[in-house]
Amino acid sequence: MTTQQISDAELAGQPAAYWTGLAYEALIAYTREQQVAKGYTQPQYWLLRNLSENDLSPDGEGMTVSELREAMASYIRPEDDLAVEAEVLVERGWLTRDAEDRLWLTAEGERARLDLKRNAPAIRAALHEGIADADYVTTLKVLRRMIRNAGGSVA
Repeated sequence: MTTQQISDAELAGQPAAYWTGLAYEALIAYTREQQVAKGYTQPQYWLLRNLSENDLSPDGEGMTVSELREAMASYIRPEDDLAVEAEVLVERGWLTRDAEDRLWLTAEGERARLDLKRNAPAIRAALHEGIADADYVTTLKVLRRMIRNAGGSVA
Protein backbone atom coordinates (compact mmCIF):
# COMPACT_ATOMS: atom_id res chain seq x y z
CA MET A 1 0.00 0.00 0.00
CA THR A 2 1.41 3.42 -0.92
CA THR A 3 1.03 6.46 1.31
CA GLN A 4 -1.43 7.82 -1.30
CA GLN A 5 -3.80 4.97 -0.40
CA ILE A 6 -3.63 5.21 3.40
CA SER A 7 -6.99 6.16 4.90
CA ASP A 8 -7.34 8.85 7.54
CA ALA A 9 -8.08 6.13 10.10
CA GLU A 10 -4.88 4.31 9.17
CA LEU A 11 -2.88 7.55 9.23
CA ALA A 12 -4.21 8.30 12.72
CA GLY A 13 -2.54 5.10 13.93
CA GLN A 14 0.81 5.83 12.32
CA PRO A 15 3.81 6.75 14.53
CA ALA A 16 4.51 10.48 14.36
CA ALA A 17 8.23 9.93 14.95
CA TYR A 18 8.47 7.88 11.75
CA TRP A 19 6.81 10.58 9.65
CA THR A 20 8.62 13.50 11.27
CA GLY A 21 11.91 11.68 10.70
CA LEU A 22 11.12 11.19 7.01
CA ALA A 23 10.01 14.80 6.73
CA TYR A 24 13.18 16.08 8.42
CA GLU A 25 15.48 14.14 6.11
CA ALA A 26 13.55 15.10 2.96
CA LEU A 27 13.36 18.79 3.88
CA ILE A 28 17.05 19.01 4.78
CA ALA A 29 18.07 17.16 1.61
CA TYR A 30 15.93 19.42 -0.59
CA THR A 31 17.17 22.60 1.08
CA ARG A 32 20.80 21.53 0.80
CA GLU A 33 20.40 20.52 -2.85
CA GLN A 34 18.97 23.94 -3.67
CA GLN A 35 21.79 25.70 -1.84
CA VAL A 36 24.51 23.64 -3.51
CA ALA A 37 22.93 24.46 -6.89
CA LYS A 38 23.47 28.13 -5.97
CA GLY A 39 27.13 27.54 -5.07
CA TYR A 40 27.16 27.27 -1.28
CA THR A 41 26.38 24.80 1.48
CA GLN A 42 24.00 25.09 4.39
CA PRO A 43 26.88 24.99 6.94
CA GLN A 44 28.62 27.82 5.04
CA TYR A 45 25.48 29.91 5.27
CA TRP A 46 25.19 29.12 8.99
CA LEU A 47 28.80 30.23 9.51
CA LEU A 48 28.08 33.56 7.85
CA ARG A 49 24.91 34.01 9.90
CA ASN A 50 26.59 33.15 13.20
CA LEU A 51 29.38 35.65 12.57
CA SER A 52 27.18 38.53 11.38
CA GLU A 53 26.22 41.20 13.88
CA ASN A 54 23.22 41.77 11.60
CA ASP A 55 21.99 38.21 12.06
CA LEU A 56 22.74 35.63 14.79
CA SER A 57 25.86 37.15 16.36
CA PRO A 58 24.84 39.57 19.10
CA ASP A 59 28.08 41.52 18.91
CA GLY A 60 29.77 40.59 15.61
CA GLU A 61 32.74 39.20 17.51
CA GLY A 62 34.91 36.56 15.92
CA MET A 63 34.56 32.96 17.01
CA THR A 64 36.66 29.82 16.81
CA VAL A 65 35.38 26.78 14.94
CA SER A 66 34.80 25.11 18.30
CA GLU A 67 32.71 28.07 19.52
CA LEU A 68 30.76 28.06 16.27
CA ARG A 69 30.13 24.32 16.57
CA GLU A 70 28.78 24.90 20.08
CA ALA A 71 26.57 27.78 18.88
CA MET A 72 25.13 25.52 16.16
CA ALA A 73 24.78 22.41 18.32
CA SER A 74 21.00 22.26 18.01
CA TYR A 75 20.99 22.14 14.20
CA ILE A 76 24.38 21.08 12.86
CA ARG A 77 24.46 17.59 11.39
CA PRO A 78 27.11 14.97 12.22
CA GLU A 79 28.47 15.05 8.67
CA ASP A 80 29.03 18.82 8.73
CA ASP A 81 32.72 19.70 9.00
CA LEU A 82 32.81 23.35 10.03
CA ALA A 83 36.60 23.57 9.78
CA VAL A 84 36.49 22.56 6.11
CA GLU A 85 33.47 24.78 5.40
CA ALA A 86 35.14 27.75 7.09
CA GLU A 87 38.30 27.26 5.07
CA VAL A 88 36.27 27.52 1.85
CA LEU A 89 34.83 30.81 3.08
CA VAL A 90 38.29 32.10 4.03
CA GLU A 91 39.50 31.24 0.51
CA ARG A 92 36.53 33.12 -0.97
CA GLY A 93 37.38 36.16 1.15
CA TRP A 94 34.09 35.96 3.08
CA LEU A 95 35.84 35.19 6.37
CA THR A 96 39.23 36.04 7.83
CA ARG A 97 41.11 34.30 10.61
CA ASP A 98 43.05 36.16 13.30
CA ALA A 99 46.13 35.08 15.28
CA GLU A 100 43.92 33.39 17.91
CA ASP A 101 42.22 31.27 15.20
CA ARG A 102 38.99 33.22 15.51
CA LEU A 103 36.95 33.64 12.35
CA TRP A 104 35.59 37.05 11.40
CA LEU A 105 33.04 38.02 8.80
CA THR A 106 34.40 40.35 6.10
CA ALA A 107 32.40 43.07 4.33
CA GLU A 108 32.35 40.76 1.29
CA GLY A 109 31.08 37.96 3.52
CA GLU A 110 28.26 40.15 4.81
CA ARG A 111 27.26 40.99 1.23
CA ALA A 112 27.35 37.27 0.42
CA ARG A 113 25.17 36.47 3.46
CA LEU A 114 22.57 38.96 2.30
CA ASP A 115 22.70 37.57 -1.24
CA LEU A 116 22.36 33.96 -0.02
CA LYS A 117 19.49 34.96 2.27
CA ARG A 118 17.51 35.94 -0.84
CA ASN A 119 17.33 32.23 -1.81
CA ALA A 120 15.31 31.26 1.28
CA PRO A 121 11.88 32.49 0.12
CA ALA A 122 12.02 30.40 -3.08
CA ILE A 123 13.06 27.30 -1.15
CA ARG A 124 10.27 27.87 1.36
CA ALA A 125 7.71 28.48 -1.39
CA ALA A 126 8.62 25.21 -3.13
CA LEU A 127 8.34 23.27 0.12
CA HIS A 128 5.02 24.90 1.02
CA GLU A 129 3.44 24.47 -2.42
CA GLY A 130 -0.14 23.22 -2.06
CA ILE A 131 -0.16 23.74 1.72
CA ALA A 132 -2.42 26.43 3.14
CA ASP A 133 -0.86 28.57 5.86
CA ALA A 134 -3.66 27.50 8.22
CA ASP A 135 -2.81 23.80 7.66
CA TYR A 136 0.87 24.52 8.22
CA VAL A 137 0.14 26.36 11.46
CA THR A 138 -2.11 23.52 12.64
CA THR A 139 0.63 21.00 11.88
CA LEU A 140 3.18 22.97 13.87
CA LYS A 141 0.78 23.38 16.79
CA VAL A 142 0.18 19.63 16.84
CA LEU A 143 3.92 18.90 16.71
CA ARG A 144 4.61 21.40 19.50
CA ARG A 145 1.94 19.73 21.64
CA MET A 146 3.38 16.28 20.96
CA ILE A 147 6.83 17.57 21.95
CA ARG A 148 5.43 18.89 25.23
CA ASN A 149 3.51 15.63 25.78
CA ALA A 150 6.81 13.76 25.37
CA GLY A 151 8.44 15.98 28.02
CA GLY A 152 10.37 18.10 25.55
CA SER A 153 10.69 21.84 25.33
CA VAL A 154 9.38 23.97 22.50
CA ALA A 155 11.20 27.09 23.67
